Amino acid sequence: MRVIAGTVGGRKLLAPKGTRVRPTSDRVKEALFSILLSRLGNISSLKILDLFAGTGNLGIEALSRGADQIVFVDSSPESASIIRSNLILAGFADKAEVICADAVRSLKQLQQRRVHFDIVFLDPPYRETALLQAALKEIASQTILSPGGIVVIETNKGNSPLHPDELTILDRRIYGDTAIIILGASI
Repeated sequence: MRVIAGTVGGRKLLAPKGTRVRPTSDRVKEALFSILLSRLGNISSLKILDLFAGTGNLGIEALSRGADQIVFVDSSPESASIIRSNLILAGFADKAEVICADAVRSLKQLQQRRVHFDIVFLDPPYRETALLQAALKEIASQTILSPGGIVVIETNKGNSPLHPDELTILDRRIYGDTAIIILGASI
């Protein structure tokens, strides 16, 4: 697993052994950032939330491409430790906060801090549809998204998560077994 572009493109990142964490493939990551860049123009100075962060792969890619600040959330202490190590390896420890806690609880805490994000990455375990639905419901019920903010879901191509009425599908793409779904605030 590596950063594929930006200031630290080519930098290798750590990943846990086993199958507990499923890092986003280079192909999907490149396609996702291509979509984001065509939709947003660039990602410099954006604030991003990486829920179910795993290794921090997506958020670190965003930092390498110019994102201003990232909050990583994962409930696993092992994942939180790997994210911190990867941030140090990439030289981005000063641009990130790592929270080791439940995703929905973290969303509520970030809301209380009045933090807003331009992009929220949601990449829960593929079989954990209930976690994805709970996170989407919490995002929709809060003002955690900045005006014009988007939610990026990475899931199994067979999974069609129900999105709350407050969010609408802006784009959906399939890459092998992976689906990328981009949601924005309904008008």
